[in-house]
Amino acid sequence: QLQLVESGGGLVQPGGSLRLSCAASGFTLDKYTIGWFRQAPGKERDGVSCIVSSDGSTYYTDSVKGRFTISRDNAKNTVYLQMNSVELEDTAVYYCAAGLSGITSVQSMCVKSAPWASWGQGTQVTVSS
Repeated sequence: QLQLVESGGGLVQPGGSLRLSCAASGFTLDKYTIGWFRQAPGKERDGVSCIVSSDGSTYYTDSVKGRFTISRDNAKNTVYLQMNSVELEDTAVYYCAAGLSGITSVQSMCVKSAPWASWGQGTQVTVSS
């Protein structure tokens, strides 16, 4: 019933930009913590960036700091991940997730094992020269 749909993935050259979207259906997104995760073949699904519902605090994994930006558009019930200066290592399937949690630290929330209520199907991002 709670659905998340990612879009915006594709092929991009190193140094280029891409904007991913996570559109929510069946629930009010602005009441949830939203996370972006990524998974490369043979690797674990890891947190990339998360934003909490309470105060808008954000988290970025070290490898994307200064390059990626997470944001909300509550009117569109959508969360975005702006990816700038992409690198080969950014290649992965990107997933968004939504959860209601009492965890205060956005960093603590931005892990796969956190109490996420819903996951999207993922969108492929391929960085290639």
